[in-house]
Amino acid sequence: MSFDQYHEPPDELSAETRTFARMITSLIEEAEAIGWYEQRLSLEKDRQARAIMKNAQHEEMKHFGMDLEFLLRRTPKWRTVLKDILFKPGNIVEHGEKAEKDVD
Repeated sequence: MSFDQYHEPPDELSAETRTFARMITSLIEEAEAIGWYEQRLSLEKDRQARAIMKNAQHEEMKHFGMDLEFLLRRTPKWRTVLKDILFKPGNIVEHGEKAEKDVD
């Protein structure tokens, strides 16, 4: 999927906003690649090919994580919300609702 990462004239955006847009685009691309590898892995029968694809998928996951951390460091409100949702046992929706209330 190819798309324009800017919805406003790029030359009118700050350098910080353009970097933010590039990192969001990178995050999206990494998530897409993870999904594509998941589809390929679900069909591939050859063990060696699967191992290579699995390794590649893990690289995409690492990149996704780095992109997300970059964005969270620059968007403190996101970090506040996500710390109430991520890596917690229990009901994800309930955690999300609580996180939403904590930000208001």
